Amino acid sequence: MSPSRTYEHPDTDDITIHRVLFALSEPLRLNMVRMLAERGEVDSIELGPDLPRSTLTHHTSLLRESGVVFVRAEGRKCMIRLRTDDLETRFPGLVDTVLAGHGEDDA
Repeated sequence: MSPSRTYEHPDTDDITIHRVLFALSEPLRLNMVRMLAERGEVDSIELGPDLPRSTLTHHTSLLRESGVVFVRAEGRKCMIRLRTDDLETRFPGLVDTVLAGHGEDDA
């Protein structure tokens, strides 16, 4: 049996505002974050079922590397969730504010 995949994540103290804002600046990633905020942990494929696998991997990797999400392997699945507590510790209210503003843009 092959070893389980592992993913590197920045420590809470290493999450920076410019990386988080960059990650949230792209509409596709922002929609992914909105879905995670609403649904909790999901299989990453649910974040973009119509996207090419390489595109999905690129965007979820960027979200992970910026500290916005936590990714873990579960068998063949790649489970992903928002790092709500860590983001709230570093930047209180940021994700809620960005998501609220994104909703206004859609109206």
